[in-house]
Parts: sequence; C-alpha cells; structure tokens
Amino acid sequence: MGNSIIARAEHKLYIENKRKKLKNNSPSILCDNCNAGIILHDLGLKFNSPTVNLYFEPDDYLRLISKPHKYLDTVPSEIESNKSFPVGMINDITAYFMHFDSFESAKEKWVSRSKRFDYSDYFVMMAEKNGCTYEHIARFDALPIAHKVIFTHKPYPEFGSAYYIKGFEDEGEVGVLSDWKPGFLKRRWLDDFDYVAFLNGEIYNFG
Repeated sequence: MGNSIIARAEHKLYIENKRKKLKNNSPSILCDNCNAGIILHDLGLKFNSPTVNLYFEPDDYLRLISKPHKYLDTVPSEIESNKSFPVGMINDITAYFMHFDSFESAKEKWVSRSKRFDYSDYFVMMAEKNGCTYEHIARFDALPIAHKVIFTHKPYPEFGSAYYIKGFEDEGEVGVLSDWKPGFLKRRWLDDFDYVAFLNGEIYNFG
C-alpha cells in the first residue's frame, strides 16, 4: 500500500471524487462485517444502520436480513464469551461487537442507529467469509431484496448478487476487504467494487 505524500494526496482526491458522484446521501446499509462502516466513513455519511463495527456469522446474518424489523426493533442483551470484546444476543442471533470497548456502548449504538434505519432506502452487503458456504451464497441470492451484493473469492455466474473480488482464489474465501491492497496507490480491496454506483441504485445484477 502506497504511503508516500503523492499516494496520500491522490487518495484524498479519489475519495473526494467518489463523494461528488454519490447521489444518495442517506442510505441505510445492512452488512455482516466492517465493510459498510468503511464505505460510510469514506463517503462522509451518517451511520443509518446498527450493523457497523461488528460482525455476524452467516446463518445469523441471513436471519437478520430476512426479517430486519425483528432484529432492529430488539435491544441486545449481553452474553458471556471467551472473546476480548463484547458479545450480545439480538433475539435469536449473536452479534460480535468487535470494535466496541463495552457492551453498554454497543447496545446504545445499536438502539440509536436502528432508529435511523430507512426501510425504503436500504442496501445489503455480505462477504464469503467466516464459514460462508455455497449454500449460504445461494440463500442470500434468493432473498427478495432489491439492492444486495455478496463479495466472493471466485466467480459465481449463477448468482446475480455475487461480486468476485480478485486476489483470494487460493484462500477459499475473501480476505479482509477493508485492508489496503499492495501497490503504489492507496486502495482497499473493497475499492474493486463500485459501491457509489451501488448506493446510487445503478447496479442490480453482477452475474
């Protein structure tokens, strides 16, 4: 990842250009990990969804996006775990609040951000990670959600919502897409996907 003065300056212009192209300035994003938080931060947008700075395992995440009202209207309860960060139950799914210092803070953010969620303007993202299988991808693809994408480590042309991120073919899953890619320019793996066009509602099918 380039870290020279030139690379940093170029990246600033790159982000500014993305913000200029963005037409939808108040989207809500459901995501199974930190990718949405990175996108919203880079675009200078408010967190209109509680699914940032945390992660879900695939089965639980699929339950959430299948019935978002059921979970966004629920206050998390703390559970014991061997993790070094807070973990909570939200109805019947587990949320791993990996970027929170305390459960109280995680709960407060979940409740406040859930209240800002816009069911008329929301987008869904998932990654082929944390045990995500072909079956999970198929279940995700079958959900009747207008704007959805799942990032995968290889092409799945049979699924219209699957977006192939090159570079992880030998790993069995995608890597941490918020990490910087090697090279002179400052680019994240996530930047391979045109998320501005996605949030503008210009992309519906990737297969």
